[in-house]
Amino acid sequence: MTIRVKAKLCLAILGVGLLALTGCGSTDSAVADPDSIPTATASPSSTPSSTPSPKPTPSATPTPEVTVTEEWIESDIPFESVRQDDPNAELGSEALLVAGVAGVKATRYEVTFTDGVETARVAAGEEVRIAPVTEVIGIGSKPAEIAPPPPVEAAIPAGNCDPNYAGDCVPIDSDVDCASGSGNGPSYVQGPVTIVGTDIYDLDGNDGDGVGCEN
Repeated sequence: MTIRVKAKLCLAILGVGLLALTGCGSTDSAVADPDSIPTATASPSSTPSSTPSPKPTPSATPTPEVTVTEEWIESDIPFESVRQDDPNAELGSEALLVAGVAGVKATRYEVTFTDGVETARVAAGEEVRIAPVTEVIGIGSKPAEIAPPPPVEAAIPAGNCDPNYAGDCVPIDSDVDCASGSGNGPSYVQGPVTIVGTDIYDLDGNDGDGVGCEN
């Protein structure tokens, strides 16, 4: 089928370089069926296309490993010391009545590790495992016993000796007997005594040797 058209036809063919092909005019022309017109094929460009370089992917940050453990640590509990009255001990003395003993307590800790390294430690409680024993010191309060003084024989005044006797002093009294004898006094003489006058107390006995209270 023929179509009559009035057209201005410009065909451009691209290739290596630029070639203009004109067949332009104002004329009535008979042209072939458009389906019969050959189609120009574009030659590929000789300029290479630029491909963007891939960006490096950042490495992921590793997540730290965190663990929490429980730990018990034992320590001593100091004992106390008290002083108390001891009525069975001598006044002012001191004696250990009960020996003091330290106790034991355990403290619980929560320990945090980050990648195997300890990073935190918190005390979370404690318990007494052995109670301490209080030291007791006794203070004596018993008064010291005072021994009675030894008996003191009555001293005979020097001017109260009977002049009939020499040696030991024979007191002047209603009667004097030898201390080693069986007389009943009320006064006594240890002897021996020498009769220098009258033996008024009969201290010489029956031997008549002039010496009394010889035993």
